[in-house]
Amino acid sequence: MDSALDDYITAHISPEPDHLQRLYRHTHLYNLYPRMCSGHHQGRILAMLASMIKPRVALELGTFTGYSALCLAEGMEPGTTLHTVEINDEMEDGLLNLFATSPTGGTDIILHIGDALDIIPTLDVEAIDLVYIDANKRHYTRYLDLLLPRLHDGAFIIADNTLWDGKVLDPVANDDPQTAAIVDFNNMVARHPRLETVILPLRDGLTLMRVNG
Repeated sequence: MDSALDDYITAHISPEPDHLQRLYRHTHLYNLYPRMCSGHHQGRILAMLASMIKPRVALELGTFTGYSALCLAEGMEPGTTLHTVEINDEMEDGLLNLFATSPTGGTDIILHIGDALDIIPTLDVEAIDLVYIDANKRHYTRYLDLLLPRLHDGAFIIADNTLWDGKVLDPVANDDPQTAAIVDFNNMVARHPRLETVILPLRDGLTLMRVNG
């Protein structure tokens, strides 16, 4: 997106809460690959979607520095639960401190450290109402295979990075495993009989899916 248009959008949406401004800055100062942090625009969308969907139980795959988890929790109602999965165990102490000291809107954030492929089958929850996928791009289709049996009619899935810097337009020229995996995932969800799907051209692509049946 044109940087001037991006600046215009940022100036005309709800402001970024102070604690998220600080977290975003800290992420860019002290972490590798800070672009993985959701940021102001996408964070406001995640908070609003969570507020609209009203999940009792939500699941995030890929916590990183916790920005998107706090946005999801912000939109959820008091007494709800957000499970978030981060593969990098070096992030654990910082994330636990962040969730203990940051506003969560009364949502209980439960951090799981490990590979999402191993953790999803072990989650002790009866139903998951909302899933946000932002973990290993090579495993998006495998995540979906594990998740769909646990998602009821009317549950929502949000997947990040589904346009992959535009590389999905020419996967032959961009012959790498991550691009191939995102292309496979996009094809899968577009044709899946249980999913209604729309792609939002936000940042690197955000796909919103509703489970039917």
